[in-house]
Parts: sequence; structure tokens; C-alpha cells
Amino acid sequence: MVRAYNPLSVDELGRNAARALMEYPADALPPTEAFDGAGVYTLHHTGDFPAYAAIGLDVPIYVGKADPPGRRQGRTQASTTVLHSRLQEHAGSIEAATNLALSDFRCRWLVLDPVWIGLTEQVLLAQYQPLWNVVVDGFGNHDPGAGRRNQRRSRWDTLHPGRVWASHLRDRGETASDVIAAIEAHRGHQ
Repeated sequence: MVRAYNPLSVDELGRNAARALMEYPADALPPTEAFDGAGVYTLHHTGDFPAYAAIGLDVPIYVGKADPPGRRQGRTQASTTVLHSRLQEHAGSIEAATNLALSDFRCRWLVLDPVWIGLTEQVLLAQYQPLWNVVVDGFGNHDPGAGRRNQRRSRWDTLHPGRVWASHLRDRGETASDVIAAIEAHRGHQ
């Protein structure tokens, strides 16, 4: 039997960053003070929305990342508030929902060197399987623009109506009750 441990393996480095993020206390969404940096974040539901009531602060309902601008083109800015801005965008989506209260959400975030952002997000997604990433997809969507309005409404927007731009998208053929049933089925497989 081989017992090996490499504390500097890529997987272990990703787990270390994920652990560091989850050790921070959950804070208001969005954070009250702006900060510089790109990185990863988690959103946590603490309210009484029936489908989410059992989640709590230890398990994120959503995991995301904010890469520095220009990263896909091989150029980045030295200073950017992209992570804080992303959390503000998410707060706006939650505020727009007719059946959610922003005060029922908390967040954690961790500024990271860009090389660790994607890896840490993958570790968090694999570990927690957050509902809004895995079952109730579409929370992180942006307005697709008038030329692409033939897309279907996301499960998130079906369960949590209120984003004006999402109301113009095609119906997805599922009701809010269907989405809640999918959440319950997901929980049954965990």
C-alpha cells in the first residue's frame, strides 16, 4: 500500500485556497466596503425560502469567480475591483427577485492570484455542489441583449422572477414547482 502526500500538488493547493475562503466569516452581500482584486466567492442563504431552508451558512448556495478583465486575451489590469463588482451584481439580481430578500444572503470572498482562481472555483463546486450552480442554473446570467432574446428563461429566473430582462426570454417549459421538485431530487441524491 502506498501512502503519499504532496502538499504542493495542484489539487492540494486548490483545496487549501477553498479552505481558506470558507474559514472567513460570512459577510453582508454585497460587502459594504469596496476592495481591489479578482478571485472566488460563495453566496449563502440564511432565510426561510422553503426550498433553501436547510442549507445554512456552512454550505454555499452559489459559487463563482471573478477573473481580472482582459484575462482571456492575455492582458490584465494591475488594479481592479472586479470581485467586489461581481458581488454587487449578484446583490442586484437577488433584490430584483420578487420572492427573495437580500438580507437573507451572506457572502465570502477571497482575492487570489489569477492562476488559482479557476482551480479554487472547481474545488468548491465539486465539494459543495451548490444548488444555484448545479440545479437552479442561470443566477449568474447577464442580459443576452435584444438580438439573442430567443433563448429560454433559466431555472433561476423561473423560480425567482423579477429580473426585467429575463421576463422577455422564452418560457422554459418548466414551472417553479418543477424546479423545486428538481431541488428535492438533488437533495435525495446527496
